[in-house]
Amino acid sequence: MSIAASIAIWFLFFTLSLFLVLPFGNKTAEESGIERPAGSAESAPVNPRMWQKLGAALVLATVIFIAYYANYVNGWISINDIPGWENRGPKARPD
Repeated sequence: MSIAASIAIWFLFFTLSLFLVLPFGNKTAEESGIERPAGSAESAPVNPRMWQKLGAALVLATVIFIAYYANYVNGWISINDIPGWENRGPKARPD
């Protein structure tokens, strides 16, 4: 796997991880007991703590990528291990 492919796959995992961690720990103005700023949505978070969420997404994406890369190198799970997908992919047997 090339460096460019590795970076692209890690970035995909990072994007997915960021969307997974974004909803956690948010409080609206009503839940925090403060007045909602004019012009903001009722559901807008008061303090979204984006740096913490970016850090969590970075760690999660790196862990997922390490597992993905280890499987890529060692071949623990292949396409033939998935029911219904046998004999597909680059190493498929010709019919």
